[in-house]
Amino acid sequence: MKRRTFVNNLLGSTVGAGMINACARIPSMDSGPGGPVVVSTWDFGMKANEEAWKVLSSQGNALDAVEQGVRIIEADASNHTVGIGGLPDRDGHVTLDACIMDQKGNAGSVCFLEHIVHPVSVARKVMEKTPHVILSGSGALQFALEEGFEKTDLLTPESKRAWEKWKKNAEYSPVINIENHDTIGMIALDSAGNLSGACTTSGLAYKMHGRVGDSPILGAGLFVDNEVGAATATGMGEAVLKTCGTFLVVELMRQGRSPEEACKEAVLRIAKKQNYNDFQIGFLAMDKKGNTGAYCIHPGFSYAHQNKEGAELIPAKSYVKE
Repeated sequence: MKRRTFVNNLLGSTVGAGMINACARIPSMDSGPGGPVVVSTWDFGMKANEEAWKVLSSQGNALDAVEQGVRIIEADASNHTVGIGGLPDRDGHVTLDACIMDQKGNAGSVCFLEHIVHPVSVARKVMEKTPHVILSGSGALQFALEEGFEKTDLLTPESKRAWEKWKKNAEYSPVINIENHDTIGMIALDSAGNLSGACTTSGLAYKMHGRVGDSPILGAGLFVDNEVGAATATGMGEAVLKTCGTFLVVELMRQGRSPEEACKEAVLRIAKKQNYNDFQIGFLAMDKKGNTGAYCIHPGFSYAHQNKEGAELIPAKSYVKE
């Protein structure tokens, strides 16, 4: 009887400890500003957020908000990292990547897409009108044209001049530095408490023809789990792809990390295994209650934040200190 009592007590303690540990992994959802709220990467995200806020503040849904928000940057020819005006690959082609994801886990993506100003909207069409998730290259272009999108020359005179200047001394070699691979990623929480996200870019400047980064890949450039939160990434796509970065951030939030803590851990995993001296990575996240946070490798990454209290640009903490 003494042995039986001992075993029963041991089992009870083990089960109890397991329940405590399981509870510890459940993220706290007791506090937070709630929706609507929208965040996006970099200072140009302020303009994108302003457009997204028009949707959110009128009781619109998060999916419409993120699409309309990032379209503003896609159509801005003065921005050389997204949409029209994006710097081309080393052969002079502007190729675009984008994805979008809603609160139900539905997603659409396009990559290596030419001649279309708004790849994010093509990605949404892929999500809503096909049984697929990703369309690429000429197939994505064919689909876009069939859906009524206009064919446009994306290489602006300014970007063409920059490319021709690069060619003089480039020796046809792709460039990797911390300044040539920005992206706009956006996450929104609407007044109904639902999350959606979008990510769109022209990719690494002067990349090899055919290169695709993290932006159109779910779990890398963007991931949304409406039970937990969402995350997006900017910077050197290859580094994010190797770590499934945004999926990792969301899973860390599921285990109870705050958005900033989750982003920091994702950055640390990259910094531990990869030579980060010549590239930047920034992660941005939002949990189900509207709490936000970001973290990056090098100083300089900031994110745009907007809710009913107003709009602001928030600098992210960095692994490398100034």
